Amino acid sequence: MIRTNNLNISGLTPLIAPADLKQVLPLSEAAAEFVSSSREQIKDILWSRDSRLLAVVGPCSIHDPKAALEYAQRLAELNKELQDQIFLVMRVYFEKPRTTIGWKGLINDPDLNGTYQISKGLGVARNLMLKIIDMGLPVATEMLDPNTPQYMADIISWGAIGARTTESQTHREMSSGLSFPVGFKNGTDGNLQIAIDAMGAACHSHNFIGVNREGRISIVKTTGNPNVHIVLRGGNDQPNYQAADIATTAEKLEKAGIKTSIMVDCSHANSCKDHNRQEAVLADVMEQIANGNGNIGSVMIESFLEEGNQKMAAKLEDLTYGVSITDKCVNWETTERMLRQAHAKLKECGGRKLPKS
Repeated sequence: MIRTNNLNISGLTPLIAPADLKQVLPLSEAAAEFVSSSREQIKDILWSRDSRLLAVVGPCSIHDPKAALEYAQRLAELNKELQDQIFLVMRVYFEKPRTTIGWKGLINDPDLNGTYQISKGLGVARNLMLKIIDMGLPVATEMLDPNTPQYMADIISWGAIGARTTESQTHREMSSGLSFPVGFKNGTDGNLQIAIDAMGAACHSHNFIGVNREGRISIVKTTGNPNVHIVLRGGNDQPNYQAADIATTAEKLEKAGIKTSIMVDCSHANSCKDHNRQEAVLADVMEQIANGNGNIGSVMIESFLEEGNQKMAAKLEDLTYGVSITDKCVNWETTERMLRQAHAKLKECGGRKLPKS
């Protein structure tokens, strides 16, 4: 018989079921209460019931759990000082979209050697997230593969849909069923309408194919996620964080009937892909907030222990500790200075201006 199926498939390996992974790495009752509280505080900030600033801060991607935990410990300590004005959430990104090819993240290839031990990667990712929230830090991640939420969505407090996937129907449907706030980035070309359309779609109910806790292919029926917002990341190497850009974005959101809460990504095209410019971007945004702009509720910063980035090495021991292997990041000293300056600005102006109820 002539074969007509799986002609380009070289292997099919069963994956650990979400329920089985959660049995090995369970979320404690105390941790569940922490995640639930963190989500509610993020919602309050996004929808102007809390005058603090939401700041999602951390590495472009996680490739070394040890370095990630050291970073998390530092951020947790800083959080104790800044939490009256800034609600800190750590970027814990395990999945990386690629323009062409390249390392796809710790879940896909946890050993960074092309062996693709995905079940192991899921365990490493879940275990790391559990350790970070035990430090008192909420976690954020990009939602890329539509099957991974079943493995770790119970731990996540905020999620992102990236510029490359905002236009994807699959990701809009997935977002409609997620239990936490989700930020949609504008397109890589700067197109805002892509994100606005995505938010509108994610607010509605959908029916689609997914997996259940036992790992069985299932029909997923969602109710819609009302806690979605836009993330401005610039486009075509042009920034879109300045006052005129914020005003245009707010106008488009209002016209579309979508609640206005804007996050500014200080990296990517907003920094012209120069990690050192993130500090200037944040300073501009904080000045807008101090001047009464209530449309900006959150920011994102790409930072790690050391600045810049490095290429993947043939041997893991040849990698420099604490340096990103994907996008360039600011170092810890710069991160701390940026956040302390933002805290001081908020304290000086009495927090973000909230609309009158």
